[in-house]
Amino acid sequence: MNDGEKESNGGGAGGGRKASSKKEKDQSWVPKIIKKRVCTSFVEDSFSNGALCQCGGVRDLHDSVAMADCFGAAIVMRWDSRQHSSESPTDAFGELEFAGAGRRHSHFLRLSCDTPPQIVYTLMTAHWGLPSPNLVVSVVGGDGHEKIKPWVRDVLRNGLVRAAQSTGAWILTGGLREGVARCVGEAVRDHSAAAPASSQKKVIAVGLAPWGLVHNRQQLVNPQGSFPARYYVQNTTRDSCCLDNNCQAFLLVDDGSVGRRGGETVFRANLEDYISHQRTGIWGSGSIEIPVLCMLISGDSSMLERVDVSLRKATPWLVLAGSGPAADLISELLHKLPPVPLSPASTASEGGESAEGPSPELRDWVRDRVRRHLPAEGELEKQVDRAVSIYQNRDLITVFHGEQDGSDDFDTVLLKALVRASKRLGGEACECTEELKLAVAWNRVDIAKAELFNGDIQWKYDDLEDSMTDALVNDKPQFVRLFCENGLNILDYLTYQRLESLYRSVSDTSLAFTLLQRRLGERQALAGSLPNVDAASTGLLKTPQSEPALAMELSLFEVSRLLWDLLGDVCQPFYFGPLGLDPSTSTRKALRYVNKLLMGECVYRAQRCLSPWAALFIWAVLQNRSEMATYFWEMAGESVLSALGGCKMLRELSKLESETETKLAMKELAQKFEDLAHDVFGECYQNTESRSFMLLIRKSVVWGGATCLQMSTAADARLFFSHDGVQSLLSQIWWGDMERSTAVWKLVLTFFLPPLLYTDLIDFREQEEEVKSVMAPHIGDTDSLDGNDGTVFSLADIIQSEEDAEEFRALKEKKEGASRSPSRRPFLVHRWRQFWFAPVTSFLGNVLMYHLFLCLFAYVLLVDFKPPPPDGPSVAEFVLYFWVFTLVCEEIRQTFFVGSSFVTQRMKNYIQDVWNKCDLTAICLFMLALCCRMFPWSYDFGRCLMSIDFMVFTLRLIHIFAIHRQLGPKIIIVGKMVKDVFFFLFFLAVWLLAHGVANQALLYSYDSRPNWIFRRVFYRPYLHIFGQIPIDEMDIDKMEKEKCTTNTTLIDGGAEPCLSTYANWLVVILLVVYLLFTNIVLVNMLIAMFSYTFSKVQERSDTYWKFQRYNLIVEYHSRPFLPPPFIIISHIHLLIKRYIRRIPSVKSQHFALDLRGRKASRLNTWEAIQKETLLSAQNKRQRESDTARLKRTSVKVDSVLKQMAEIRDHDRRLRLLEAELEFCCSALSWMADALTQSEVIRAERPAPLLRDLTPLSPS
Repeated sequence: MNDGEKESNGGGAGGGRKASSKKEKDQSWVPKIIKKRVCTSFVEDSFSNGALCQCGGVRDLHDSVAMADCFGAAIVMRWDSRQHSSESPTDAFGELEFAGAGRRHSHFLRLSCDTPPQIVYTLMTAHWGLPSPNLVVSVVGGDGHEKIKPWVRDVLRNGLVRAAQSTGAWILTGGLREGVARCVGEAVRDHSAAAPASSQKKVIAVGLAPWGLVHNRQQLVNPQGSFPARYYVQNTTRDSCCLDNNCQAFLLVDDGSVGRRGGETVFRANLEDYISHQRTGIWGSGSIEIPVLCMLISGDSSMLERVDVSLRKATPWLVLAGSGPAADLISELLHKLPPVPLSPASTASEGGESAEGPSPELRDWVRDRVRRHLPAEGELEKQVDRAVSIYQNRDLITVFHGEQDGSDDFDTVLLKALVRASKRLGGEACECTEELKLAVAWNRVDIAKAELFNGDIQWKYDDLEDSMTDALVNDKPQFVRLFCENGLNILDYLTYQRLESLYRSVSDTSLAFTLLQRRLGERQALAGSLPNVDAASTGLLKTPQSEPALAMELSLFEVSRLLWDLLGDVCQPFYFGPLGLDPSTSTRKALRYVNKLLMGECVYRAQRCLSPWAALFIWAVLQNRSEMATYFWEMAGESVLSALGGCKMLRELSKLESETETKLAMKELAQKFEDLAHDVFGECYQNTESRSFMLLIRKSVVWGGATCLQMSTAADARLFFSHDGVQSLLSQIWWGDMERSTAVWKLVLTFFLPPLLYTDLIDFREQEEEVKSVMAPHIGDTDSLDGNDGTVFSLADIIQSEEDAEEFRALKEKKEGASRSPSRRPFLVHRWRQFWFAPVTSFLGNVLMYHLFLCLFAYVLLVDFKPPPPDGPSVAEFVLYFWVFTLVCEEIRQTFFVGSSFVTQRMKNYIQDVWNKCDLTAICLFMLALCCRMFPWSYDFGRCLMSIDFMVFTLRLIHIFAIHRQLGPKIIIVGKMVKDVFFFLFFLAVWLLAHGVANQALLYSYDSRPNWIFRRVFYRPYLHIFGQIPIDEMDIDKMEKEKCTTNTTLIDGGAEPCLSTYANWLVVILLVVYLLFTNIVLVNMLIAMFSYTFSKVQERSDTYWKFQRYNLIVEYHSRPFLPPPFIIISHIHLLIKRYIRRIPSVKSQHFALDLRGRKASRLNTWEAIQKETLLSAQNKRQRESDTARLKRTSVKVDSVLKQMAEIRDHDRRLRLLEAELEFCCSALSWMADALTQSEVIRAERPAPLLRDLTPLSPS
């Protein structure tokens, strides 16, 4: 029975199984792949008198005695792990819980020293969940009970761990509570206690220790895995071989030995070498391989072999000079080695070795230094050879004098060490490029600014391209900003192919990845049914699997479909132009077309993205990257619309997101973009009112023809709508060419007496002002971009009819010098159109006529509702039917002829509106009532339906009064209170049912009539709430004697049932409890809910009203000016105009202004200037804030403290210099005295006297 078997038998109790079976199942494959080592051959240890094997185990644990040959003539003198041990499935893995440590569990694994590092690295990153490192620092040396110097502890705590936190590094340590490993663990512990949770995840300490050296290792053994294993640590301040609870993971390397050091060295070197060939970033998307740096602290003679082996694998080293023997020896070799050349014939060979070796002088000098630093070590010549080999690879070694340099800039030291090594390995590679890639991998923009982008280096596009992709994929916005400011042209960088690759790099944990994959799956499912494309017809099919691979990749089509899902019909589909698709193409045809396109040569991928900043902004918003999206918004044009678009996408994504934290982050970012849109537009409105109005209704080419008003409506941006500039535009559109100060009574009077139009009762703008407003944009082209151009905006910019368009085109085509005014309609026609085509007039007419409609409806119901034919209907009822018919025609027009180009989308938009649902309900009820009232058998039912329908039509008045400033918010309050009532009714129904059933069972246990059961279970308890309590039926003292029966047959026949008086007292108690909860608890809860809703909406009543007002203005702006029933004339006119004369509708575009060419460019430039003004003001306020001042003060204090430390260091050095000078002076004085007393030399003049410099000092 060997040592491993003994541990396996006895250690099961130590590892308690407390985790779920899911973790066990996830790692059940570990024993099948990963092995342990057990010594099987006894090799006698001469120092133990034959009791122990050289592996450290006793003789009884070994199966055989190792012999030199089959005759047993000689006993083996040296134990070898591979020869004298065998592998078996590992029996120690899982999670580790340190008893009393009070921290999260650590992962651990016992593995053979020959385990492939690829398996271990995959286990750590994919199954243990450790984040992939941007840097690996392997701390070696200082094992055992060696004392660590205080400055080394300071370097580890303030230098190494802080650098690891800023770079996202792994720290490989010995994993035991001894020597340097214990210091590293304490530094990680101190960092975890002081740093926030986000920074703690960036510092990963991994312990690699020999399995046979771990104290209490039997507690970890469990062949099925421990989840977790409970590990007890010795409570002592002295060094021990217990596992360090500050490590997140342990790799316990087993070479079959017990109590021996160094068994993990080979595996650790192999793991470091393997990691150094992996790439950084998400899914290995970084531009460089993971840098690995070994850090030597102190060390003995065995460290020379460790350093030499790693240097042969081109692993860079950082040596802490002054920390101990091995580190001091290497430091002296590199800095004080005399210029003794190698042998003349020596040349470097592969692996760093020389062909003929160093010169004898060099070996003598190295041998002397080895004796000095490692005096008690044996095999001197081997140590000399290793030291010489290390010297020959000196380009991979950086010496850090921590006692002199300090630990403040330790991360820069790491960067320089890795850059120096990469320069040596890269040969022709640019040192600055490698340093930049490392800085990007570590996300150290401060190092990049200070060292690389300080003006000394002229960066080219090719140097920044890979690093830019790395920064984008791995969410490093500060580097993106830095690259764009220092030579990277985004127009050259962002092609459609690179944009697709960016979308393919989206993290698989994000919502955008799920949605994109869902769309990709739909296309892949359709691609499976398409016929294969012949490989000869496409030049891109190089391999058999490349054909489906081209079609299976994520493309811009999936991105376009996702954006359509989020933005709806506000925008035209994105990226359809490069793909060659028509927006009106059906989805299935588009899927087939894209599959065929991707099978062939995709020419569009090589094209530049037309709007790179907007494309990157959308890409960042879909991933909820706040800082990155904000920067791209700053760089993109059309700032207001872009911010509103980001707000819309984020709010739609938040509805689909299931994780609470991510949902809240999306909502916060959406609100941030709405605030930015509000602030930028406020800056524009304050600068120039007319241009800010054009900004709101300008159709965007980048955002698929959307306008700011349309996007803000879709995004539910109520704060944006509450801006005075938006409301000013809406008021101007609402009143048309009439003055906004016109009284309502004047409108009503003119409505009934149209000839008053041609008097001065209502003020209209003069026609010259209209001409000026049309010509103003052309005049404004010569003005400055900063605004103040005096342009007057009017509704002339919002073309309402084709005739208006022709009139304005005539004005534009007129020469500048012409004085003749353009042709106009006669004054009577023009003034008539000015009044009746205004939305406020259309609204007023609809309100008045709707009141007449309700009066007619009430008259028919109450007075003139005739019997079925042939006696009825009456003339008034026929007029009512025709009126409703015109209402139906208007609803059909709103459903199928307004809005999106897709009929299904139009119907969807129509149904989504609450008031449209109300209209649809009223019309359906009216049609059903109309059918029923025509027949005698259903006449009464039809009358009932008519009565109910009148209520629905009357409730429609609520929507009409939404335009009122006081009533509008109250309507919103009522709507939200209705939702509160449903919650109240739920609780009330529970109490009604409970009390009603109990009351029926106690009083009328033998009454089985369904109608009476329903009345007594629901109806009567409901009336109890309002005080209608039949005491004579519940209280036995109040009951009156009446004729009643208990015969169920008579009761079913209609007789009065007798009340049960058995549990009368219980009925009273239940009534008291029921009334207590319903009248007091539930009613007061409803009042509290109403109060909360009222106060919540009332605080923002103005914002709610302004947003609701826009929808009403849009509705009546697109509505024919004649109200029902005369609206049928407008419908006939529109039918002839649209489908016979084929005149396109301009009014249906919801006052969208299409700007092209120079005017659009000038408007975009002016908007960008206002955005820059706003951002500059915000940055100024931020710099002047108390937080920024405290931060600057803190930096200055740190600088002063650093200078004070340097001054103290200089003072210490001066004191040492003074002491040495005093010694020299004493020695010279002694020599002078000796020579004076001697007769060998006689002085020709007396000895000089020391001058007194005291008088020279200031008094």
